[in-house]
Amino acid sequence: MSSRSLALALLICALGTTLATRTRNISVVASVKNAPVLQEKPKVAGRKTPKEIEAAVEAHQHDSDDQLGDWECTAVNRNGGFRGLWSAVRLPETGQIMAEFRIVSNTGETLFVLTSLRAYNAISDQWELVSVDDRGTGLQNLGTGHRDGPEFRIEQQFGLGTAISWISRIRYYNIQPNRFSWNSDRSEDGGKTWIKDFQQIEAHRIGPPRAVSPLTSVKKTTARAKVGAHAESNQL
Repeated sequence: MSSRSLALALLICALGTTLATRTRNISVVASVKNAPVLQEKPKVAGRKTPKEIEAAVEAHQHDSDDQLGDWECTAVNRNGGFRGLWSAVRLPETGQIMAEFRIVSNTGETLFVLTSLRAYNAISDQWELVSVDDRGTGLQNLGTGHRDGPEFRIEQQFGLGTAISWISRIRYYNIQPNRFSWNSDRSEDGGKTWIKDFQQIEAHRIGPPRAVSPLTSVKKTTARAKVGAHAESNQL
């Protein structure tokens, strides 16, 4: 091969290599440009320490104590007046508040009953509650609450998934040892508009706070039996 032919061959080879390299670079750039942008994960709020949780529970676990006991209620709303019974107790070992509201007729027949469980969440610093009744709607009547000075306030959803659902903004106020007042505003359009003072309740005490017995009971066991039970629980 002549020198001129060899030089031409080397030039063609060099051009091919340069073109291939440039093509690969263009492909890489295109791939980078077309690659999906990874969204940064939202920052996670700092977790509370066990001491902070304990302090929050200590500060708020008695927010609803003035509602404990048995009460007789007279009520009125946009549909008329009615009477009812209301009882609230503290669960003995876990500290949540369980309440029952029963609407009764003038002859003492039960027209409606609602049972609620109210628990303080030290992580979010608010009370959380759920109410259940006999209409088959499950655990959908969820709400949150907080102490606001001398008052207790709740916002709760009712009837979710049914033909008639609403949000209630509830206020316990004028709380005294033997009475309290209850008021609610109602929204039937998801909070866009509100019916002010939709319902009012006046409650008068008919019984003091009372203890609730645990549903389960524990028999005293020997030290050896306790060790065996502890070992068995670790297998679960």
